This record gives sequence, C-alpha cells and structure tokens, in this order.
Amino acid sequence: MPIVKTLHIVFMVSWFAGLFYLPRLFVYHAMAAADDRIGIERLKTMERKLYYGIMTPAAVLTIAFGVWLWLGYGFSGGWLHAKLGLVLVLVAFHLYLGHLMREFAHDRNRHGHVFYRWINEIPALPLLVAIVWLVVAKPF
Repeated sequence: MPIVKTLHIVFMVSWFAGLFYLPRLFVYHAMAAADDRIGIERLKTMERKLYYGIMTPAAVLTIAFGVWLWLGYGFSGGWLHAKLGLVLVLVAFHLYLGHLMREFAHDRNRHGHVFYRWINEIPALPLLVAIVWLVVAKPF
C-alpha cells in the first residue's frame, strides 16, 4: 500500500497544480490584446494541454487511487464524508474550469481578468487546506 499512497499524492499534487495554474492562464488570456492572435492561440493550446493532458488524467487517477486506499484501509467516520464532499466540490470546480476553457477556445469569454484572478486564488486553496486538515486531524 505505500506505493499506492505515494502515487495518490503525486497525482493529487499534479491535479492541484493544474487547478491553480489554469485560472492564471485565463488571467493572461483575458488580458491579451485582441489583435495578438499568435499569443491567444498559444494560450488556447496551453490551456487545452493542461486541462486534457495533465489535470483531467491526474484528477481521475487521484480519485481512483483514493478509492483504492479507501477500500484497502476501510476508513470510516464523519471526517471521511466531509472530505468526500469537498472532493466533489473540487471535481465541480475542475469541470467549471473546463467550461471556461472551452468558452475561451471559441472566443466567447465573458469575464475580465479580475474575475479570473479571484477564481485563481479563492476556491482551490481553502478546499486544499480543509481536505488536508480533515485527513490529518480526523476531527470527527
């Protein structure tokens, strides 16, 4: 099981890195000049590769290894239900970022760079801290 724990952590860190970085790319994309077609296409490529090539596989593998650990150790308790609820919120956030990425891909962005700065810093960090705290402290 130690290798499963290690792989779970590696994929979780990769997923979170993407959850933090993709909105940062959106900030740059929203600030790009409309006549900078090369830069905008480069950002679209980076966003697509990050989302489909790194984030989504890392999310799927994080969840798969998490389930494997859950089945192997048989964790129980209220803290686990709270953690699973927060993971579902993360999955919803991930899917929302995918929606925003597709809007950018079709040149239908409806938000300014300030909106993307907020979603870059606000949602993922508290969720990460809460999930880690629940796992370490197991408060209930």
